[in-house]
Amino acid sequence: MKIKISITELISCMTILLIFSACKGGDKEQKKDEQPATHAVLNIQPQETVVYTSYPASIQGQDVIEIRPRVEGYLEELYVDEGATVKKGQRLFRISSPQFEQEKRMAQAAIQTAQADVDAAEMMVRKTRPLVEKEIISEYELESADYALQAKKAALAQARANLANAQANLGFTIISSPSDGIIGTIPYRKGSLVSTSSTSPLTFLSSNKDMYAYFSLDEKQLLAFNRQFEGKTIQEKLKNLPAVELILADGSSYEQQGQVQTASGLLTAQTGSANFRATFPNPSAVLQSGGSAILRIPRKIDHAIIIPQSCTYEVQDKRMVYVIHKDNRVRSQAIVATATNDGKHFIVEKGLSEGDAVVLSGMANLKDSVLITPKETPQKR
Repeated sequence: MKIKISITELISCMTILLIFSACKGGDKEQKKDEQPATHAVLNIQPQETVVYTSYPASIQGQDVIEIRPRVEGYLEELYVDEGATVKKGQRLFRISSPQFEQEKRMAQAAIQTAQADVDAAEMMVRKTRPLVEKEIISEYELESADYALQAKKAALAQARANLANAQANLGFTIISSPSDGIIGTIPYRKGSLVSTSSTSPLTFLSSNKDMYAYFSLDEKQLLAFNRQFEGKTIQEKLKNLPAVELILADGSSYEQQGQVQTASGLLTAQTGSANFRATFPNPSAVLQSGGSAILRIPRKIDHAIIIPQSCTYEVQDKRMVYVIHKDNRVRSQAIVATATNDGKHFIVEKGLSEGDAVVLSGMANLKDSVLITPKETPQKR
């Protein structure tokens, strides 16, 4: 059986074959000409670094003393203003209490009366003794005179005690500073009635020589603290703790370093946190009681794996990087990392090792097993 093919059909078949051959050859030529994309990469080399853990802190004076009146009366004089720096013994307030002046005068008069009674009783004893010796009167009279003298002396002692009490009460009308420090707010003004039962104190006195920075750690932070620092107890860990820093409310760093000295070590049921206290010198009186700051605890890491945050990406709450294999093909790798204080880098805790190479840029165009041309970039930080 013979198949007849026309010249037209033959020409069409040959045309199709030529086009197919040309396309196939073009594909081979195109693949041959393709080059892997160039990406900057970073070879991981551990380095020494210091990281900081920050906690909100409240500033309080080393001694915060309530200044309260010990007697009742009207506030007559205010010798200081709010925020004033005072010395120990300096006058702060004077309370008007005329009754104490009256009590003092009455006590002085009572002493004079009691002294006169003692003098009279002594005179009676001197008068009675020779009469008893001459047996003119009985010894009973002398004993009676002695007892009367002792009673008068006791009355004199009581009068003197009353005077001392009146003088003390009068002295309480002048309120002086118990120590060096800074005066807080003064809720009362001249003419205000104050007493020992007043709701608010006259003011607060805060010592500004050394200042306390109070901060707290929740349960998770306390566990991390216990793991990071050496020591069997909280107090032992505090001894191994380095000097801490303070960031003030305006973002500036406080010039003096402090030391964490005390801690409760127990989680309170109300807040679920443990309280700590750091002490900072305050020679320039920069720190003020009642202020706020950020306390930073430094921690040195000898072999830290640090990578830029820009070379990572997130997939389903996992942080990922592209790691380069020996054949220059990339593979996605999950890591566990914490941010550094500069906000530009990560410290990798899990997922990368020394000698690994990670892609620094162009991650959006990559996927697993893609071949790249690596361009090594020096590690800088």
